[in-house]
Order: sequence, then C-alpha cells, then structure tokens
Amino acid sequence: MNEELRKSAEIAVSVCLNVSGSDRFLVLTDPILYDIGMLLWEAGRKRTEDAVLGVIAPTGAHSAPLPEFVGDLMKRATVIAAPTFYSISHTKARREACQAGARCATLPGITKEIMIRTLQADYNEIARISNALAERLTNAKEAVLCTGSGAELWMSLEGRKGYADTGIIHKPGDFSNLPAGEAYIAPVEGSSYGTLVINGAIFDTGKLAEDDYITVEIENGYIKEIKGGRSANHLEKIFSRYTKDARAVAELGIGTNPKAIITGNILEDEKVLGTVHIAFGDNGSMGGRITNAGIHLDGIIESPTLYVDSKTIIKDGELLLK
Repeated sequence: MNEELRKSAEIAVSVCLNVSGSDRFLVLTDPILYDIGMLLWEAGRKRTEDAVLGVIAPTGAHSAPLPEFVGDLMKRATVIAAPTFYSISHTKARREACQAGARCATLPGITKEIMIRTLQADYNEIARISNALAERLTNAKEAVLCTGSGAELWMSLEGRKGYADTGIIHKPGDFSNLPAGEAYIAPVEGSSYGTLVINGAIFDTGKLAEDDYITVEIENGYIKEIKGGRSANHLEKIFSRYTKDARAVAELGIGTNPKAIITGNILEDEKVLGTVHIAFGDNGSMGGRITNAGIHLDGIIESPTLYVDSKTIIKDGELLLK
C-alpha cells in the first residue's frame, strides 16, 4: 500500500497541482490526516525547496472559519494542498487565497484507500466530461431532479454559472477537490421547491440503508421538513446548531469520476459517476449569495434522473451527456 500511496501523492502534486521549483507549496493538514499530509509534503519537496507542512487543530465542522493567521499564510502560498478532516473548501480563507493567486486542492476526510482508488483516474477525461456538464449548467434556466417514488425537486439556474471540479489545477486561482470529478452550480436562492429523497449518504452516517433514506421537503429554497429515521434525526440535529441559512439549497452537483464508489465518505461519494448531490448552507464559493451559513452539507442521491431545461442529463443513474 505504501508505494501505491506515494504514487497517488505524486500524481496529486505533479499531474493535478503541477508543482514546480518556483512554487511556494503549503500543505495544510491536521492530526487526523497528518500521515497523508506528510506524503503530499514529501512529494512536493521533491519539486520545490519552498515547501511547508502546517498542522492545525480540527475545525469541528465543514466550512468552519479558519484562524486569521492561517488565512494569511495561505495567501502567501502559490500552491496549497489541504488534507483536513473537516472541509475548508467553502471557507473565506480558501476563497481569499485563490483570489490572491494560489491554486488550491482540498482533500477533506480523505482516506488512504480513497487516495489509492481515485487519484489514479484519468483526470483529462474527467475534465472533459465535467467541463461539458458545467457549460450545460451555465446555459440552463432550470433543473428538475427526480429521486424515486415520485419525488421531484425544481430549481432555477437562470443567470448562474456552472463550475467543473476537474482535478487539473494549473492556473493561478484554480481550485478543486481531490479526488475530483463533478460539475456543480448554485441554484438561485429562494427558487427551489419540492421533495428530495437522499438515498446515498450524508456526512457522518455512512452509506444509507434502504430503511434509513431521508426525505426532505423544500419550500422557497429552504428545508421545510426532514423525515425519516436515525439519519434524518442526525441531519436535523446538525442543522439545529446553525442559523436558517444552513437549511438553504446551496448546490446542485453531478458526479463524473468513474473510479469513485459510495462508501459513506462524502469527499468520494459526491464524485461517483452518475450520482447527483444537493448541498445545503454556504454557496459563496460557487457564485451564490449565502456566505455566512457556517456549514456546507451534501446529500448524495444514487440512481437519480435529472432534467436540465427538459433535456435528460441523467436517467436512473446513467450519465447521458458525455
């Protein structure tokens, strides 16, 4: 496994981030993912002498604010890799670092198994599919997501830009998850309505059992009611810690990585080819208006059907636009 891990770290640093001798490379990690952080730092150290490994305390929640001095350090880097247990993808610090010119990969909650399985995918092909989907989303006015048993969720996409998470992070300001593989967009705030059935996974639940699916009723762009069993109660408890904006529909995403599988780890789950994810909370990183929700939480849908401007993009989990 060690050699496969090193190979995956080398791919992340060389193919995905394209670290070179002129770069100031920062690996930002925490004690939970320290071993993976060290692997990435070692791979980067071979390509630039200006490589720093920074270890922070776990933030306690996805998108929780980072200390100001950590943000200052990030803005001084030209390349950032961030394997942290809680995601920093949608933090102000990450956004400002990219605005300052850093190219950044976040790897929230990544495991050694996920690293080996997914970082050796064909990222040029993933980029091709993801970019095509992002363009389709950019040009769209609306989307309808069907998630089984007649459940439908309608969203306005008008005037919003679609983004591609490709894993190719070569230009100043570029940002991507690793493993990568999705196209995503922020639906217009307040526009979404209908019913969503989450049958794949949400944060900290593992893969959902059939008797534990979560039904979410949505009205005027916000969660109105959450129904189900253990995982539904878990989701409600998470949202109860935050303001109303944590319940806002924040993102429509489409997975494009054929190497990814649903394991209960959202980092990988949301990249699975032919899945859809709906996120709630912060969407400022993708052109949305909700920037202070304090959380960005994804729900993964397996075997969905997705219509964009009445055209079928996914049919029962099969991606038709390739």
